[in-house]
Formats: sequence, C-alpha cells, structure tokens
Amino acid sequence: MLTVPIGIFDSGFGGLTVLKDIRRMLPQFDYLYLGDNARAPYGDRSFDVIYEYTLQSVDFLFSQGCQLVLLACNTASARALRTIQQNNLSKYPNHYRVLGIVRPTVERIDTITKSKHIGILATEGTVISNSYPIEIEKLFPQIAVYQESCPLWVPLVEQHIIDDYHAGPIIQQNISALLNQHDAIDAIILACTHYPILMDTILKHLPANISLVTQGKIVAASLQSYFLKHLHWQQILTQEGKCTFLTTDNAKIFNEKASYFYGEEVIAKQIHLTTY
Repeated sequence: MLTVPIGIFDSGFGGLTVLKDIRRMLPQFDYLYLGDNARAPYGDRSFDVIYEYTLQSVDFLFSQGCQLVLLACNTASARALRTIQQNNLSKYPNHYRVLGIVRPTVERIDTITKSKHIGILATEGTVISNSYPIEIEKLFPQIAVYQESCPLWVPLVEQHIIDDYHAGPIIQQNISALLNQHDAIDAIILACTHYPILMDTILKHLPANISLVTQGKIVAASLQSYFLKHLHWQQILTQEGKCTFLTTDNAKIFNEKASYFYGEEVIAKQIHLTTY
C-alpha cells in the first residue's frame, strides 16, 4: 500500500517541537519530517534563497508521497509560503496543499491579549518580512504589534546553551528591547520554533503579568480543525501512526540533537536535495 504521510518541513530542528504537539493531538496519521540542517539557519538569508530552499524541500516531500506539507518554520512560512502557493502548486494535482504556521498563530491573537498590544520575538527574516503585523492587521486591525529580532537565540539553542548564566543576558536584552517599545504589551509570541527550548530562561526575564505563547499546540489544534473542515484528507492520508525523519546533514549528528527538541529518540536518514 502506498504511504501518504503528512510532510513536516523545517530548516533544522525547531519544527520538531511542532511535530511533537501535532502527533500528540493527531497520532493516527503518518508523518515525514524533513530538516534542511545542512543549510540552516534560514533566518538571515535573502527572500530568494529562502524561497529556493523551501521549494526544493516541498518538491522533495511531494516526491516522497506527501500530498499535504506543513512548513513548521516561521521563516519559511513568512517568506516562501505565499509564493509557493501562488506559483508552484499548479504543476501538482489540485488537492495538493502547502500550509504554514503564521496564519494559525495569528488567528488566535485576539484570545491572548487584553490590552490589544502584542509582542513578537522572532528571527531577523521573520521580522523583516512583516508577516505577523500584516496578517494581524487583516484579522484584528485594532491590535498593535511590536517586533524584536533575536539573531542569537537559534545559535544558543543549536549549541545547547540555554542556561540562565550564559543565555540569560542575551535573552534579557532582547526582551527589554521589545517591552521598551510600548508599556502596554501584555502577551508575547515566540515566533520561532526553536525558542520554546529556551522557555525556562525566558520566563526568568519576563514580567509575571505578560503571557508567553508558543506555537506547537496552536498549530496542532489548527491542523485538527482543518481536517474537520476538509474531510477528504481522512481518505487520502494513510493512518498507521508512523513517523520518518530525514535530514540534509549528517544523520548521526541530527539524531543526537533532534531528541533534545522532540523529547524522544530520533533515528533519521540523510538525503541530498536537488530540484524535483
């Protein structure tokens, strides 16, 4: 029987934090995770490069039997998703889909802020794209958005430097820079899937009256709702509860770090991306 898994893509490890929550909520489906670790991080790359790399990864996942691909990466969702949806899906069957994680997060914004002032902590690429302010303006024009890029946070996580002594001063600096933009900010979205790994240290430097929002559970709930609205996926996607992991970098190195993000042992296979 042909396997039709849900494709989960990230530039590296961060998407594993989203996959973990998705599998908890939707354990019955098959999943194929691809991390483009050899070319990570995407955060400070140009639009054209992010689009090219993301498209290659989406095409690869389609070639492996996926018909639905989720970009579990804020940078790819912010800077490549729309172009792929508009320009590249036409060569595939009509029901093939590529989804992102910016929109599902934005759809929940009004439930997490009372002051109507919200902060975004993200990579430079996500901040430059202005995807969150643009999408929030469409749905909730009454909500003001303030952003701060955190270029060192992903390297801290990747190098497993997450303790308060080493990471704390950097995290404090970025949080202060964000909160100094407006004193009415009452909620902050961690708009990078790496950042939940820093949660304990972040909370030490965050005022108690400010809510901190991660994306994994939001995206999982949104995907579940998507399947309830589009019932045909129940017939298309195979449901054996299997999960396969792929990386563009050394598989042994990936496995060692991936378990840190995923919360359990990961055994991946290395692949090489080309144009499909």
